[in-house]
Amino acid sequence: MAGSPADSAGLKALAGQVLNVGGRSLEWGVRTYVMGILNLTPDSFSGDGLMAGDEPPDLVAAALDQARRFAAAGADILDVGGESTRPGSQPVSLAEELRRVLPVIHRLADELDVLISIDTYKAPVAEAALQAGAHMVNDVWGLRVDPELAQVAARWQVPLVLMHNRSSWAHAEIIERLGGRYIGMQYEDLLGDIRRDLLESVEIARRAGVPGEHIILDPGIGFGKTVEQNLELIDRLAEIRSLGYPVLLGPSRKSFIGYTLDLPPDQRLEGTAAAVAVGIVRGADIVRVHDVQPIVRAVRMTDAIVRRKAIGQTGA
Repeated sequence: MAGSPADSAGLKALAGQVLNVGGRSLEWGVRTYVMGILNLTPDSFSGDGLMAGDEPPDLVAAALDQARRFAAAGADILDVGGESTRPGSQPVSLAEELRRVLPVIHRLADELDVLISIDTYKAPVAEAALQAGAHMVNDVWGLRVDPELAQVAARWQVPLVLMHNRSSWAHAEIIERLGGRYIGMQYEDLLGDIRRDLLESVEIARRAGVPGEHIILDPGIGFGKTVEQNLELIDRLAEIRSLGYPVLLGPSRKSFIGYTLDLPPDQRLEGTAAAVAVGIVRGADIVRVHDVQPIVRAVRMTDAIVRRKAIGQTGA
């Protein structure tokens, strides 16, 4: 697959299609959009949770400060999450998740001209976040935990990110310096299985009334996949893009980078940039990252190489 015509086909499959969201237009195939991560948690795997250590005296102020820096650095979307998804993390209550995310979303919507995504798999959280000013929903379980989330997205007529996820704590291994990874994950056909699972999530969304143009697929880097499987998945991302939906890629600081390079989360910037660049070549439309400023630069350089004709046609 690497270097094959399928890579170019993956980039061109949605050329000219536009998603209108929050008063903005995302034109697929013209450039790569950057989603900055706002972790309102004490236990993020990446070490960037805004509640890590002693909780800031004002969580909203801390989140707003980070969001301003992300927006100034070129982030197109801010992804706000109130529950960690790292291996071994404990779920939080509905009330606690709402307490963390809603005040932040209200302030972001009031003060920043940027798209806001709510990172949740719970329909009540998504509903409240959209009421507070969020523009899209990012479900890390692809509607497998709470299918009613699809009805919320359909009712609000907002984009919905469906992520592939086969996380199983029974297959998680945690090494203190490098964090958690999955071992012994069995797939009959890695890309075939992921594609099939994603299309099942799409079917749940479509049955609830979510239009196809509002669906974005995320192959779920790091979620129920071994180091080698994650590497293969990024290299073969065009096979996800060929399903006909925009693709969000989230490799940022993930353990597959750490175990490949033998580096802890705070030293994975170069590995993230490499994964992002290859992902763009293979067809990623949105990249979800922690280190917004350097990755925006890497994205723009990669786009200048990969998408130079499309960029020139739009005058960007």
